[in-house]
Amino acid sequence: MVLGGAVLSPGLAKRVEQWLPAGKIGDLVPNQPTAVMLRVTRQDGYAQVVDRRTVFLIRTSETQVTALDSTCTHLGCRVSWDGNANELVCPCHGGRYDRTGAVTAGPPPAPLAAFDTQITDGDVLVRV
Repeated sequence: MVLGGAVLSPGLAKRVEQWLPAGKIGDLVPNQPTAVMLRVTRQDGYAQVVDRRTVFLIRTSETQVTALDSTCTHLGCRVSWDGNANELVCPCHGGRYDRTGAVTAGPPPAPLAAFDTQITDGDVLVRV
């Protein structure tokens, strides 16, 4: 019984959400997705691990920013912004998303995941 608990416990642990600084709202071009790297820390046994996660920040107004995950919902590849086509594009299988994360073409079954954001003293914070 202890073995089962030891094996299952990490999977059942509550995930801790964090508000992470992602940039300054004044540095973001309106309606232009900007890729930023977030450093997400988590505990792995006795060690603290730092994961890197890329999100796109889109300034939608003077006081609002949307944050989209860069992970394609098809097979988990990383999407990038194509400024010429004004789309987020997955290089692997042709998935395409608009600047809101909605699927516009290709095989992705769902839109890009969005994260909560808040603006504090001009700083953009993203909850992951």
